[in-house]
Formats: sequence, C-alpha cells, structure tokens
Amino acid sequence: MKNQFQPLFDSQNKHFHNELKNSSINERIKKLKSLKNWIKQNEKLICEEIYKDFEKGKEEVLLSEIKPIIDEINQNVSQLGIWSKPKRVETPLAFIGTKSEIRYEPKGVTLIIAPWNYPFNLCIGPLVSAIGAGCSVIIKPSEHTPNTANLIERMVTELFDKKEIAVIQGNVEVTTEILKLPFNHIFFTGSPQVGKIVMKAASENLTSVTLELGGRNPTIIDETANLKDAAQKIVWGKFLNSGQTCIAPNYIYVHENQAQKLTEQLIEQIKIQYPKSDRTRTKIVNSNHFSRLTDLLDKTISTGGKILYGGEKDEEFNFLSPTLISDITIESPIFQEEIFGPILPILTYSNLEEVIDTINKTEKPLALYVFSKSRKNQNYILDNTSSGTTAINETTIQFAQTHLPFGGVNNSGIGKAHGEFGFHEFSNLKSVLKQRVGLTTLKMIYPHYTNFKKKLIRFISFRL
Repeated sequence: MKNQFQPLFDSQNKHFHNELKNSSINERIKKLKSLKNWIKQNEKLICEEIYKDFEKGKEEVLLSEIKPIIDEINQNVSQLGIWSKPKRVETPLAFIGTKSEIRYEPKGVTLIIAPWNYPFNLCIGPLVSAIGAGCSVIIKPSEHTPNTANLIERMVTELFDKKEIAVIQGNVEVTTEILKLPFNHIFFTGSPQVGKIVMKAASENLTSVTLELGGRNPTIIDETANLKDAAQKIVWGKFLNSGQTCIAPNYIYVHENQAQKLTEQLIEQIKIQYPKSDRTRTKIVNSNHFSRLTDLLDKTISTGGKILYGGEKDEEFNFLSPTLISDITIESPIFQEEIFGPILPILTYSNLEEVIDTINKTEKPLALYVFSKSRKNQNYILDNTSSGTTAINETTIQFAQTHLPFGGVNNSGIGKAHGEFGFHEFSNLKSVLKQRVGLTTLKMIYPHYTNFKKKLIRFISFRL
C-alpha cells in the first residue's frame, strides 16, 4: 500500500532539486524576514492560542516561545552569508599543487517533529535553520497542543507553498507513516523513549538525525554558593512552564551545611515569583501527564519523602503548584525518571566526589547546573562530568545563547542546534579538492614501484 504522504514528499523533493538546492542567500533571508514579520504582526494571536493549550501567561510566551525565535532569525539573517561561504583548508606538503575547501549544501527534504512543551519555539526554531540551509520541510507539530498546531499550520500556509514547507497534523499513527519516507534529515525533539523509535525508523533509510531529548538534569550547590542568588535562578528555571522544560533542574544536591538555608530561600522565591494569587500560572498540558506527576509524587511520599512546600493539586484544571520535597534517596521513585513537572527534590551531601560518582552512574543529562564561588569546585565538576550543556551560577538560559551549540549527549540527544550549529545540522559539509592538470607531486608515486619510488613512499609515509 502506497504511503499517503508520498506525493507530498515527491513534490518537495522535485522542488528542492529544481529550485531550492541552488537558492541564493538573499532568497533565504527574504523568507526568514517574512517569517519574522508574520510573528511580529500576529503576536497577540500566538499568545492566545498557546494560552488555550497551557493557560500560559503572555509574558512567559514572549520570553520562552517568541523571543528565542526572533533571536534565531536575526542571527541567521546577519550571518548566513558568512556561514555559507566555502571554507578553505590547509594543504599538507604531500598535496602541494592542490586546493581544498568545504562547501555547504542543503541536505534536501527534511522532517521536523515538534514537542508539546514549547510547541511554537521548538517547532519554528529548527525551521529557521532548515530555511537558512536551503531545505524543504515537512512539519509534524504535537497533537497534544492542537491550538498551537493549528496556528503553525495557518502561518506556514500563508507564507509558503506546500511543495517547499508543509504541515501535517495527526496522532502517533500519522507520525509513524511519515517516518517511513526517505527523508534527507530528521529533526526530532521529545523524550529519549520516542527518540529511539525515530532513530530506528530513520535507520531504514540511512537518514541523518538531530535528536533533542531530555535528562535528569542535576543541580549542585556547594558550601560556597550564594543561596539567595541560587534560589532566585533555580525557582525561575525549574518552574518556568510549570516545570515542563527539558533543561529544567530535575533535582538538587546541596551541601549539608547549606540545606536548611537553601530551603528557606527557595520557599521565599516561590512565594515571590509564583504567588498563589497569580491566575496565569501554566497548567500541566493534559490529564495523562497530570496523573503521571501526581502518582509519582504520591509514591515518593508513601516511601518516606516529605513535602517541604507546595503539593497543591487541582485535577479539574490539571494544575500542580510548585513543590519542594526532601527526605529522599537515589532509590526513591522521584529519582528514577525525568520529572518534567513542577516538583523539585532536594538531596544533601557532604562529599562532592560521591555526588559526581552518583551523577555519572545515571544517563548523561541534557543540562548540569553548578552554584559555587569556588573555581576549584567548578573545574572539578566540569572535568569529571559529561552533559549536553552546563551552566555555572545560572540555569536554563544557555538554551537562548544562539552562539553556543545546544543539544545532548547519548541518552539526552544527538547533534547540535541553534545558530551556525543548526545551519550545519541541515547542511551537507561537502569536501572539494581541486588538482592541477598535468604534472603533480602525487604522480611521482604511481606504480610501477621502482627503488626510488619505494624510498620516496617510505619517506612521505613517516616524514610528511
């Protein structure tokens, strides 16, 4: 049975080879500018549609969904001409007479599978990179945020012909069918579990992938940390989007001498940043995820965990208040998975080496956070851990630094996004070597191998 999406794929493939593959940088910039203008002109609509899915306030939408996209577009517009220029590379002595360079060509027909937690940002961000690289794109937005998905489809339909960029909506079965197509690249954002499915499907066509996944992101607070500063940043980074953020702090390891004061500072900051009177606090995306979180919290409490603050639930609205828990161990239910919600476990330690050992026994996280004034401790943690990203005396904002590569390692992701790194993900770095015509140095070692040639080969093998 023929794949129902094959005609769209074929149309995009034809358009790519006939037009997009050799599109100019100015043409790509023009498209990015039109995308930016649409977002600016429809700011109110974007905020309204995302609110319908999450009840997320306007300010949070502007900061976490719109601003990163505008920054991404601005950087592409200003830098595409530089990124796309062929890069000359050095010529080794044995290759005298040749010229070598790296050229950047678009990969082709690409697929972007977007998640539900930042349904606009994490869909349009990769799209910016794909447009900048010169690819055609099929977008699959999340079915869990239908209002934002409809908004994305409307935007794409108004700006682009479907033979260049198209949106396909649907459930898991639709995604499964789309993944059977022989894309030139797939950009997926979501859980490691689904990432494995995407990668397996991609392997059938030897399709390259970018996988932005998640992880149990640790936060380490040592005995030298400024606790008020740490609490302000952790509360913001953790409870932004009601904790439904792949780079949110997943749990805290605090030095035992700092634990009580840290708890007090965290509670104070929750009261300041997320007062109970605030009616625009983001809800959990749907009842299934709400039930998963409340069940996880209940199991943790039943095995000895203690709620230090929060724990208020509203099942009707899928709302769970910012919650701090303690009296847990690495064996507690809450420690066994990425929380992806507004629950923050706090563990204490006395020996930093033991903390590092515990972290290294889990999957490599997407983010690791360190709060410390000690350069020695900072470097020790950096040198002895592995993570996709690390922030020192800060959380979360490394995602928005478009000059840094963003992505995970192993279980937390494959490939890097944003800025020039995103441009590279959607580009083939083609090696080009140009040789002169006629006499070349390499012809001196062609067979038949005379004694002179044998000596020459031995010399260049070990000396040049």
